[in-house]
Amino acid sequence: MGFAEIFVATHDEALKRAAALDRGAGATGPAVRIEGITDFEVEQLGDLAGQAVHAAGADYELALVDVTSDALLGVPEAMVRALAELLTYESEGDGNVLDDVAAAWAAQDDMPFDATQSRQYVQQLAALATDVEKAERSGLYVWSA
Repeated sequence: MGFAEIFVATHDEALKRAAALDRGAGATGPAVRIEGITDFEVEQLGDLAGQAVHAAGADYELALVDVTSDALLGVPEAMVRALAELLTYESEGDGNVLDDVAAAWAAQDDMPFDATQSRQYVQQLAALATDVEKAERSGLYVWSA
């Protein structure tokens, strides 16, 4: 199984990064690379994050960005918001929602990591989502092979 790389970029930057990744070249800049998952598992995380911040039912399906790369997908705004909220969301006595989401994600079928590693990934992805909300014309992208 391959990997998924999640990163913040403008549309043009995302296409350039995808082209480099398509060629097998390394890409520079902040990103979270997760071995052993695909875009499907990223969508699962979006659903879990949405449920945790009481935004279930929104569209968390990744979308094709450009016909030049079928491996490059855009993360919908609803998922970006849900992930970013994991860092600050306060629930009424339910504990830390980020920990809960990470544990639930790690418990999904065939996940290649445990809850501890999952928490690190979810924390990093939530931080990237926060960066998207602060930047102009940037989005969160997933490239998977």
